[in-house]
Amino acid sequence: VEFAFDLSQLFVQPIIRVQPHQLKPKAPDCQLSQILDLMGQYSAQAQGLRQPVTIAGKLVGDQMVYLISDRDSGRLAVTGLLKVGTKNLFLYDEKGVIQHCDRTPAILDFYVHESRQRRGQGKLLFDRMLADLGLKAYQLSVDRPSHNMKAFLGKHYGLVRSIPQANNFVLYEGFF
Repeated sequence: VEFAFDLSQLFVQPIIRVQPHQLKPKAPDCQLSQILDLMGQYSAQAQGLRQPVTIAGKLVGDQMVYLISDRDSGRLAVTGLLKVGTKNLFLYDEKGVIQHCDRTPAILDFYVHESRQRRGQGKLLFDRMLADLGLKAYQLSVDRPSHNMKAFLGKHYGLVRSIPQANNFVLYEGFF
């Protein structure tokens, strides 16, 4: 996704991490807010959601968004996002016993533009987030994962056996 402004000052490296304190959602000149809002809309459309999950004005607390860019089109473009944060959840473990889990690391939104899928950009984003947070993929809860997200996690991280939950989050073996 290309923007009318120069992205090179924001993307000094291909993947950047955006935190709430870096945003000014109500300021029309906040380029990071514009990027998050538009990429959030693309993500919502791709997932068939009525409302975006990722909006600059709703990025709070410990939530952060990883953005990836490339120059494949000849011009710097933002091509994907990964939103993470923590949630306080009641979760069932492998034995069916309910556990109260505070500050559970969670994947909240994940999107790679259709023109850049199956080129390794999602894996780069995910690996960067895992490295930054010092986590393994099985240590994450995933909020309402799409079929594509489940396939991605299975292919790249071997996550195929989930632990059934009563909420919209999906956990994988090894979480507990």
